[in-house]
Formats: sequence, C-alpha cells, structure tokens
Amino acid sequence: MKRIIVLCMAIFLLMPSFLISAEQNETSKDEEKNEKEGSYSSKHEVVYSTLTAAGNQEEMYVVNNFSIEETGKIIDYGAYTNVQNLTNVSDIKQEDERIQMTAEEDEFYYQGDLEDKPLPWNINVTYQLDGEKMTPEDLLGKNGELQLQINTDKNENAESFFYENYLLQMTVTLDSDRYDNIEAPDGTVANAGKDRQVTFTAMPDKEGSFSINADVKDLEMESIEIAAVPPSMAIDAPDTGAMTDDMNSLSAATAEVHRGVGKLKSGIAELNNGAASLNDGSAQYNNGVQELNAGSTELVEGSAAIQTSLQTMSEQVGSDTEDMNVEELQELEDGLKQLSGGLEEADKSLASLRNEFGNAYKSLDEAVESIPGYDISDEDIESLYESGADEEVIDQLVETYQSAQSTKQTYADGKEAFGAVSSSLETNAGSLSEMSDRLLQVADQTEGSLEGVDFTASIQQLQQGLKELSSNYNEFHSGLVEYTDGASELASSYQEIHGGIAGLTDGIDELEQGASELHEGTGELAASTSDIPEQMQSEIDQMVEEYDKSDVEPVSFVSEENKKVESVQFVIKTESIKKVEEQTETPEEEEEEKGFWDRLLNLFR
Repeated sequence: MKRIIVLCMAIFLLMPSFLISAEQNETSKDEEKNEKEGSYSSKHEVVYSTLTAAGNQEEMYVVNNFSIEETGKIIDYGAYTNVQNLTNVSDIKQEDERIQMTAEEDEFYYQGDLEDKPLPWNINVTYQLDGEKMTPEDLLGKNGELQLQINTDKNENAESFFYENYLLQMTVTLDSDRYDNIEAPDGTVANAGKDRQVTFTAMPDKEGSFSINADVKDLEMESIEIAAVPPSMAIDAPDTGAMTDDMNSLSAATAEVHRGVGKLKSGIAELNNGAASLNDGSAQYNNGVQELNAGSTELVEGSAAIQTSLQTMSEQVGSDTEDMNVEELQELEDGLKQLSGGLEEADKSLASLRNEFGNAYKSLDEAVESIPGYDISDEDIESLYESGADEEVIDQLVETYQSAQSTKQTYADGKEAFGAVSSSLETNAGSLSEMSDRLLQVADQTEGSLEGVDFTASIQQLQQGLKELSSNYNEFHSGLVEYTDGASELASSYQEIHGGIAGLTDGIDELEQGASELHEGTGELAASTSDIPEQMQSEIDQMVEEYDKSDVEPVSFVSEENKKVESVQFVIKTESIKKVEEQTETPEEEEEEKGFWDRLLNLFR
C-alpha cells in the first residue's frame, strides 16, 4: 500500500513539471523581447596573456568593464570561446561574436576567453649560462654567470595600432639570495623588499633589445611581468628659450667669424699686393746694387790709374824742372786734360749710378711702406685658433704676419744706411767734378804760361798744384775704395735679403689662397649654423609628436565593433622557472551519484 501511494505522488509531481517547463520557456522569450535596453558611458578592456618562459604565447582572456548609465540589456562583441559573468549570476548570451548581458549595477564586469588571437608584439626571451645557450627547463637549479636577453618587435600578424602607440614596461624580479652582481645596461635596478627588480621600457613603434647579466646559484626565477599601456601623460614641449638664445649667439658668432675672416682675407690680399710690389722694388734695387758692385771694380781701377798718373806727373815735374822744355810742358798739358776728361767720365758714371740707386731705393721704400702695420696681439691670435678655423691656415697667417713685420723692422733698422749710400754717391760725384775742373784749370794755366812767364816759377807753381791734387786724390781714392768695398758687401747681403723677400711673396700668395679657402669654409659654417634654432625646434617638435600619444583615440583589441572604448591595457606574464613541490594526494572515495528517483525515495525513508 505504501509503494502505491509513493508512485501516485511521483506521477503527480512529474506531470506538472512538464507543464511548468513549457510555460517558463514561453515566459523567457516574452521577457527577452520586452527586456529594457541599457546603456553605458565607457568601456575598459584588460587583456591578460600568459607566455612560456621563452616568450611563446599560450592563454589569453579579456576582462571587460562597463560603466553603466542605464541598467538593462548591454551588447558587446568578441570572438570568445567562453564568457563568464564576473558581476552577478545572471546569464550571458552569446551568438557567434555578439555578446548580450543584463547590467543591473553601476559597474559591470565579464570575462571572455580568446584563442588564436595574437599579441601585437613578438616577445623573445633567451638564456645563456656561462656563455652557453640553454632552455629554461635546463637552467633550473644551475649555478654560473647568467645572461638574460629580451627582444621585442612588431608582430606582423596582429593589429599594428597597439605596437605603434603603446609602450612596454618589463619587470624582472630576482631573488637577492640567488642573484648577485646584477647588471642591466638599458634598465633600472631597484630594491623591492629582499628582491631586486630590473625594469625595462620599450618605446612605441620601436624594437627593443634588453639584457641582464648576473651571477646565480641554484637558479630559480619568478615570472617576467610585462605591461603594455599608452603613454600616461602628454609630453609638453620644453622651454627652449634659453637654448635658442644660445644657438642664436652661436649663429651670430659664426657669422661674425665669417665676416672677420672676410676682412682677414681682404687684408691678406692687400698684404699680397704690397708684397708683390715689395718684391718688384727689391728686384730693381738688387739689380742696381749688383750693377753698382759690378761697376765698382772698373771705377776703382780707373781711380787707381788716375792716382798713379797724378803721382807720376807730380814726381816728373818736381825732378826734371830744369831740363823740362816746352814740348814736355805741352805733353803735361795734354796729360792733364786727359786726366780731367777721365775724372769727368767717372763723375758721369757715379751720377748715373746715383740715379739708379735712388730709383731702386725709392721703389724699395714704397714697397716696404705698403706692408700693413697691423698690431695683432697674442690674444687676437689665440681667439682665431679658438674660432674653429683650419689651424694649418692660421699657422701660415701667423708666420706670414711675423715675417712681414720682421721685414719692416729690418728695413727700418737699415734705412739710415741706405740713405747714407745715396749721400755718399752725391758727395763723391761732386768731388770728382771738382777735381776734373781743377785739372782742366791747371792745364789751361800751363798752356797760358808757356809764353812771357817766368818758366821756373810757373813750373814750381805747377809742381805745388800737382802735389796738392795728388794728395787730395789719394784721400778720394781711399774713400772710393772703402765705398766700393761697402757696395760689394751690400750686394752680397742684399742678395740674401731679396731671396727672403721673394720667398715671403710666394708664402703670402699661398696664404691668400688659404685665406680664400678659409673664407669659403667659414661661409659654409655660417650658412649651416644660421638656422640652427629653427632646426633644433623642428627636431624637438618632431620628437614630441613621435612620443606624445595623449591625443590617440583608444580602439578595442577584441573587435572593431565595440564602441565607447576608453582604455585598453595588456597584462602579460611569462611562466616562472621554479621547482615543483611534490604533494601526496589522498584518494577520495567517490560517492555514487544518485538519480532523481533515488533522491525522491530517500525523502520517505
């Protein structure tokens, strides 16, 4: 009887359940049609991904967060393999990539799992121990010198937006008990409790290559944590006012240097013209001096002959006074006239030599005076060296300047001697002319005294005149010999001076060519630095534009159909390298699953 009652009750319970289920299905469809449309103000995506210790991508899921404006039905999109409500226990419906949920809170969260969705970056992690490349599995528990290398670049199979606009921040945590002598050339090493943290940053749209070197014992390593986010702040252009002023000063300075070198070039051109004139005048003077020296021998020989003749005549007149007849006096008269003519010719030669020397001396004086007398101090020369001009050209400028000033000083020191030569020539020429006139006067007196004059007295008078003339001529001849010796020494010395002047002229000519090249160089320098402030500002603006991502509008990583995306972040972790602790598992007795009828019957037992 009891079993019959139970069976009847079961039938009674089952029959309404079918009726209730059908009714509920109809109600669900009606509710979905009548469900209120909700809205949200913004959406945030956080993409979580795990990698192997070598950087190969494994699992990926996305936590979506909506800031709800009006509660009700919310639509999202994503090629998820599975979705899960993280806010409440209400169901989330998925039809292909269309996700529908009911939001009843101010903030709504749900998770979606992704497969075959690549990250925007290729992340490659390699390990070397004591210079030998090893897999992460083989490194576990090892000792030695570890080199960890992390390389990042663009994943061509993924959306490029995130690679171009997001920076990667990589953090490697190292246990201080295991790692020592940590070096990270491109990273920042900081303390984090008993650990050391090494942080690297890869800029947007840039490949990254980072390394860590450390001594390790019993190697284990925590996961490498990688965060990908847009730059968090706008980059304001720096205040370049002071720097621009400095650059303007530099531009003005280079322009001033160019103008100064232009003046220097003009001065050297004038110096070169003066040196050329100096060389021409020196050549003329040298030729005159050499001609003077060449004529000096003949002049001395002629003067010596005159000196000998005067002495002979004086002796003959003195010794043969009583025996001298009219014919001998006539011969004496003729000799005196010839001697007078010789002195007149010598006087003409000296006059010609005096004129040639005067012309040459005038040319030399004008040429030397044309050399600029600039007073360039050591400070000026040092400033020229510091201007950045070619030092070899500056050396030539300084050497030429010093040579030119030395030439002017040497000429100034010897100018008095040059003037004395001209004066001496003038004096000697006058003396010769005076002696020639006296000889001619004696000859005329001799001719007039042959008739009606006391012969003996005239001869004595002639003898006395010849003695005085011979004595005076001896002094003149000694002076002439000294003069010609000086002229010979001058000719020899000036030959060397002229050679130096010729070398100076050649050097100044090369210097002018060097100054022209220097002027061209400073012109190019001035032109290239004239717009440095504008170039600098342009480079700064370009750099700011390249790294300032504050105006970039976020897009969904999951689907381009998602709207109102306010932020997308990536949280990426590699697999840690750690020893697995063995755990002893106690087998649990499996309780046999009871069916509906068993559970129902148990209610009555």
